[in-house]
Amino acid sequence: MASVRIREAKEGDCGNILRLIRVKAAGRKPVSQRGSVKKVGAQHLGPDGGWGGSEGWAPQAVAPGCAHTQALFLSLSVTTPMSAALRADGFGENPFYHCLVAEILPVPGEPHGPCVVGYGLYYFIYSTWTGRNVYLEDIYVKPEYRGQGIGSKIIKKVAEVALDKGCSQFRLAVLDWNKRAMDLYKALGAQDLTEAEGWHSFRFEREAMRELAGK
Repeated sequence: MASVRIREAKEGDCGNILRLIRVKAAGRKPVSQRGSVKKVGAQHLGPDGGWGGSEGWAPQAVAPGCAHTQALFLSLSVTTPMSAALRADGFGENPFYHCLVAEILPVPGEPHGPCVVGYGLYYFIYSTWTGRNVYLEDIYVKPEYRGQGIGSKIIKKVAEVALDKGCSQFRLAVLDWNKRAMDLYKALGAQDLTEAEGWHSFRFEREAMRELAGK
């Protein structure tokens, strides 16, 4: 089995990250086949946290997008403004997100360098009840590299980062058709907040925000 390294993303990784975002968008279920979003939260995850093991799937941590958003992702290239935004928003003076990448390390004697095969994009949020939280917005592993525990390693690293930053909770959202992901998160101790507390996830699109703001 090839060696895998999970590390903090660098600005130079943006091209690879954006390509993986496009691949993930291309593999999503059509919007008409999706259901609602399930919100789950795992409190006080330790460095081991029960996240170990391997999986044959990529956890769908990103909330579902509307049809035009999916079409936009599918049309992206690394030369579009999206690439510039990804760089500015993650590696500027005040980053909006943080990212980890999973890379396969070459065996001795191979001429090529490490190959990025997955990523986990997260950011910090704040709860009036529990204080500092981390939110895993998106996680993806290329299909040909699944089943090696790479996704679990990314999640474990996010948990470690969260604890180092003094976070009390690790949150994410999962689509309701992704039963395997939901079963795994529950088995690891995460609580389904939709079931337990009745939370529903809402969002305002840009046009709705303009109307609210009177712009």
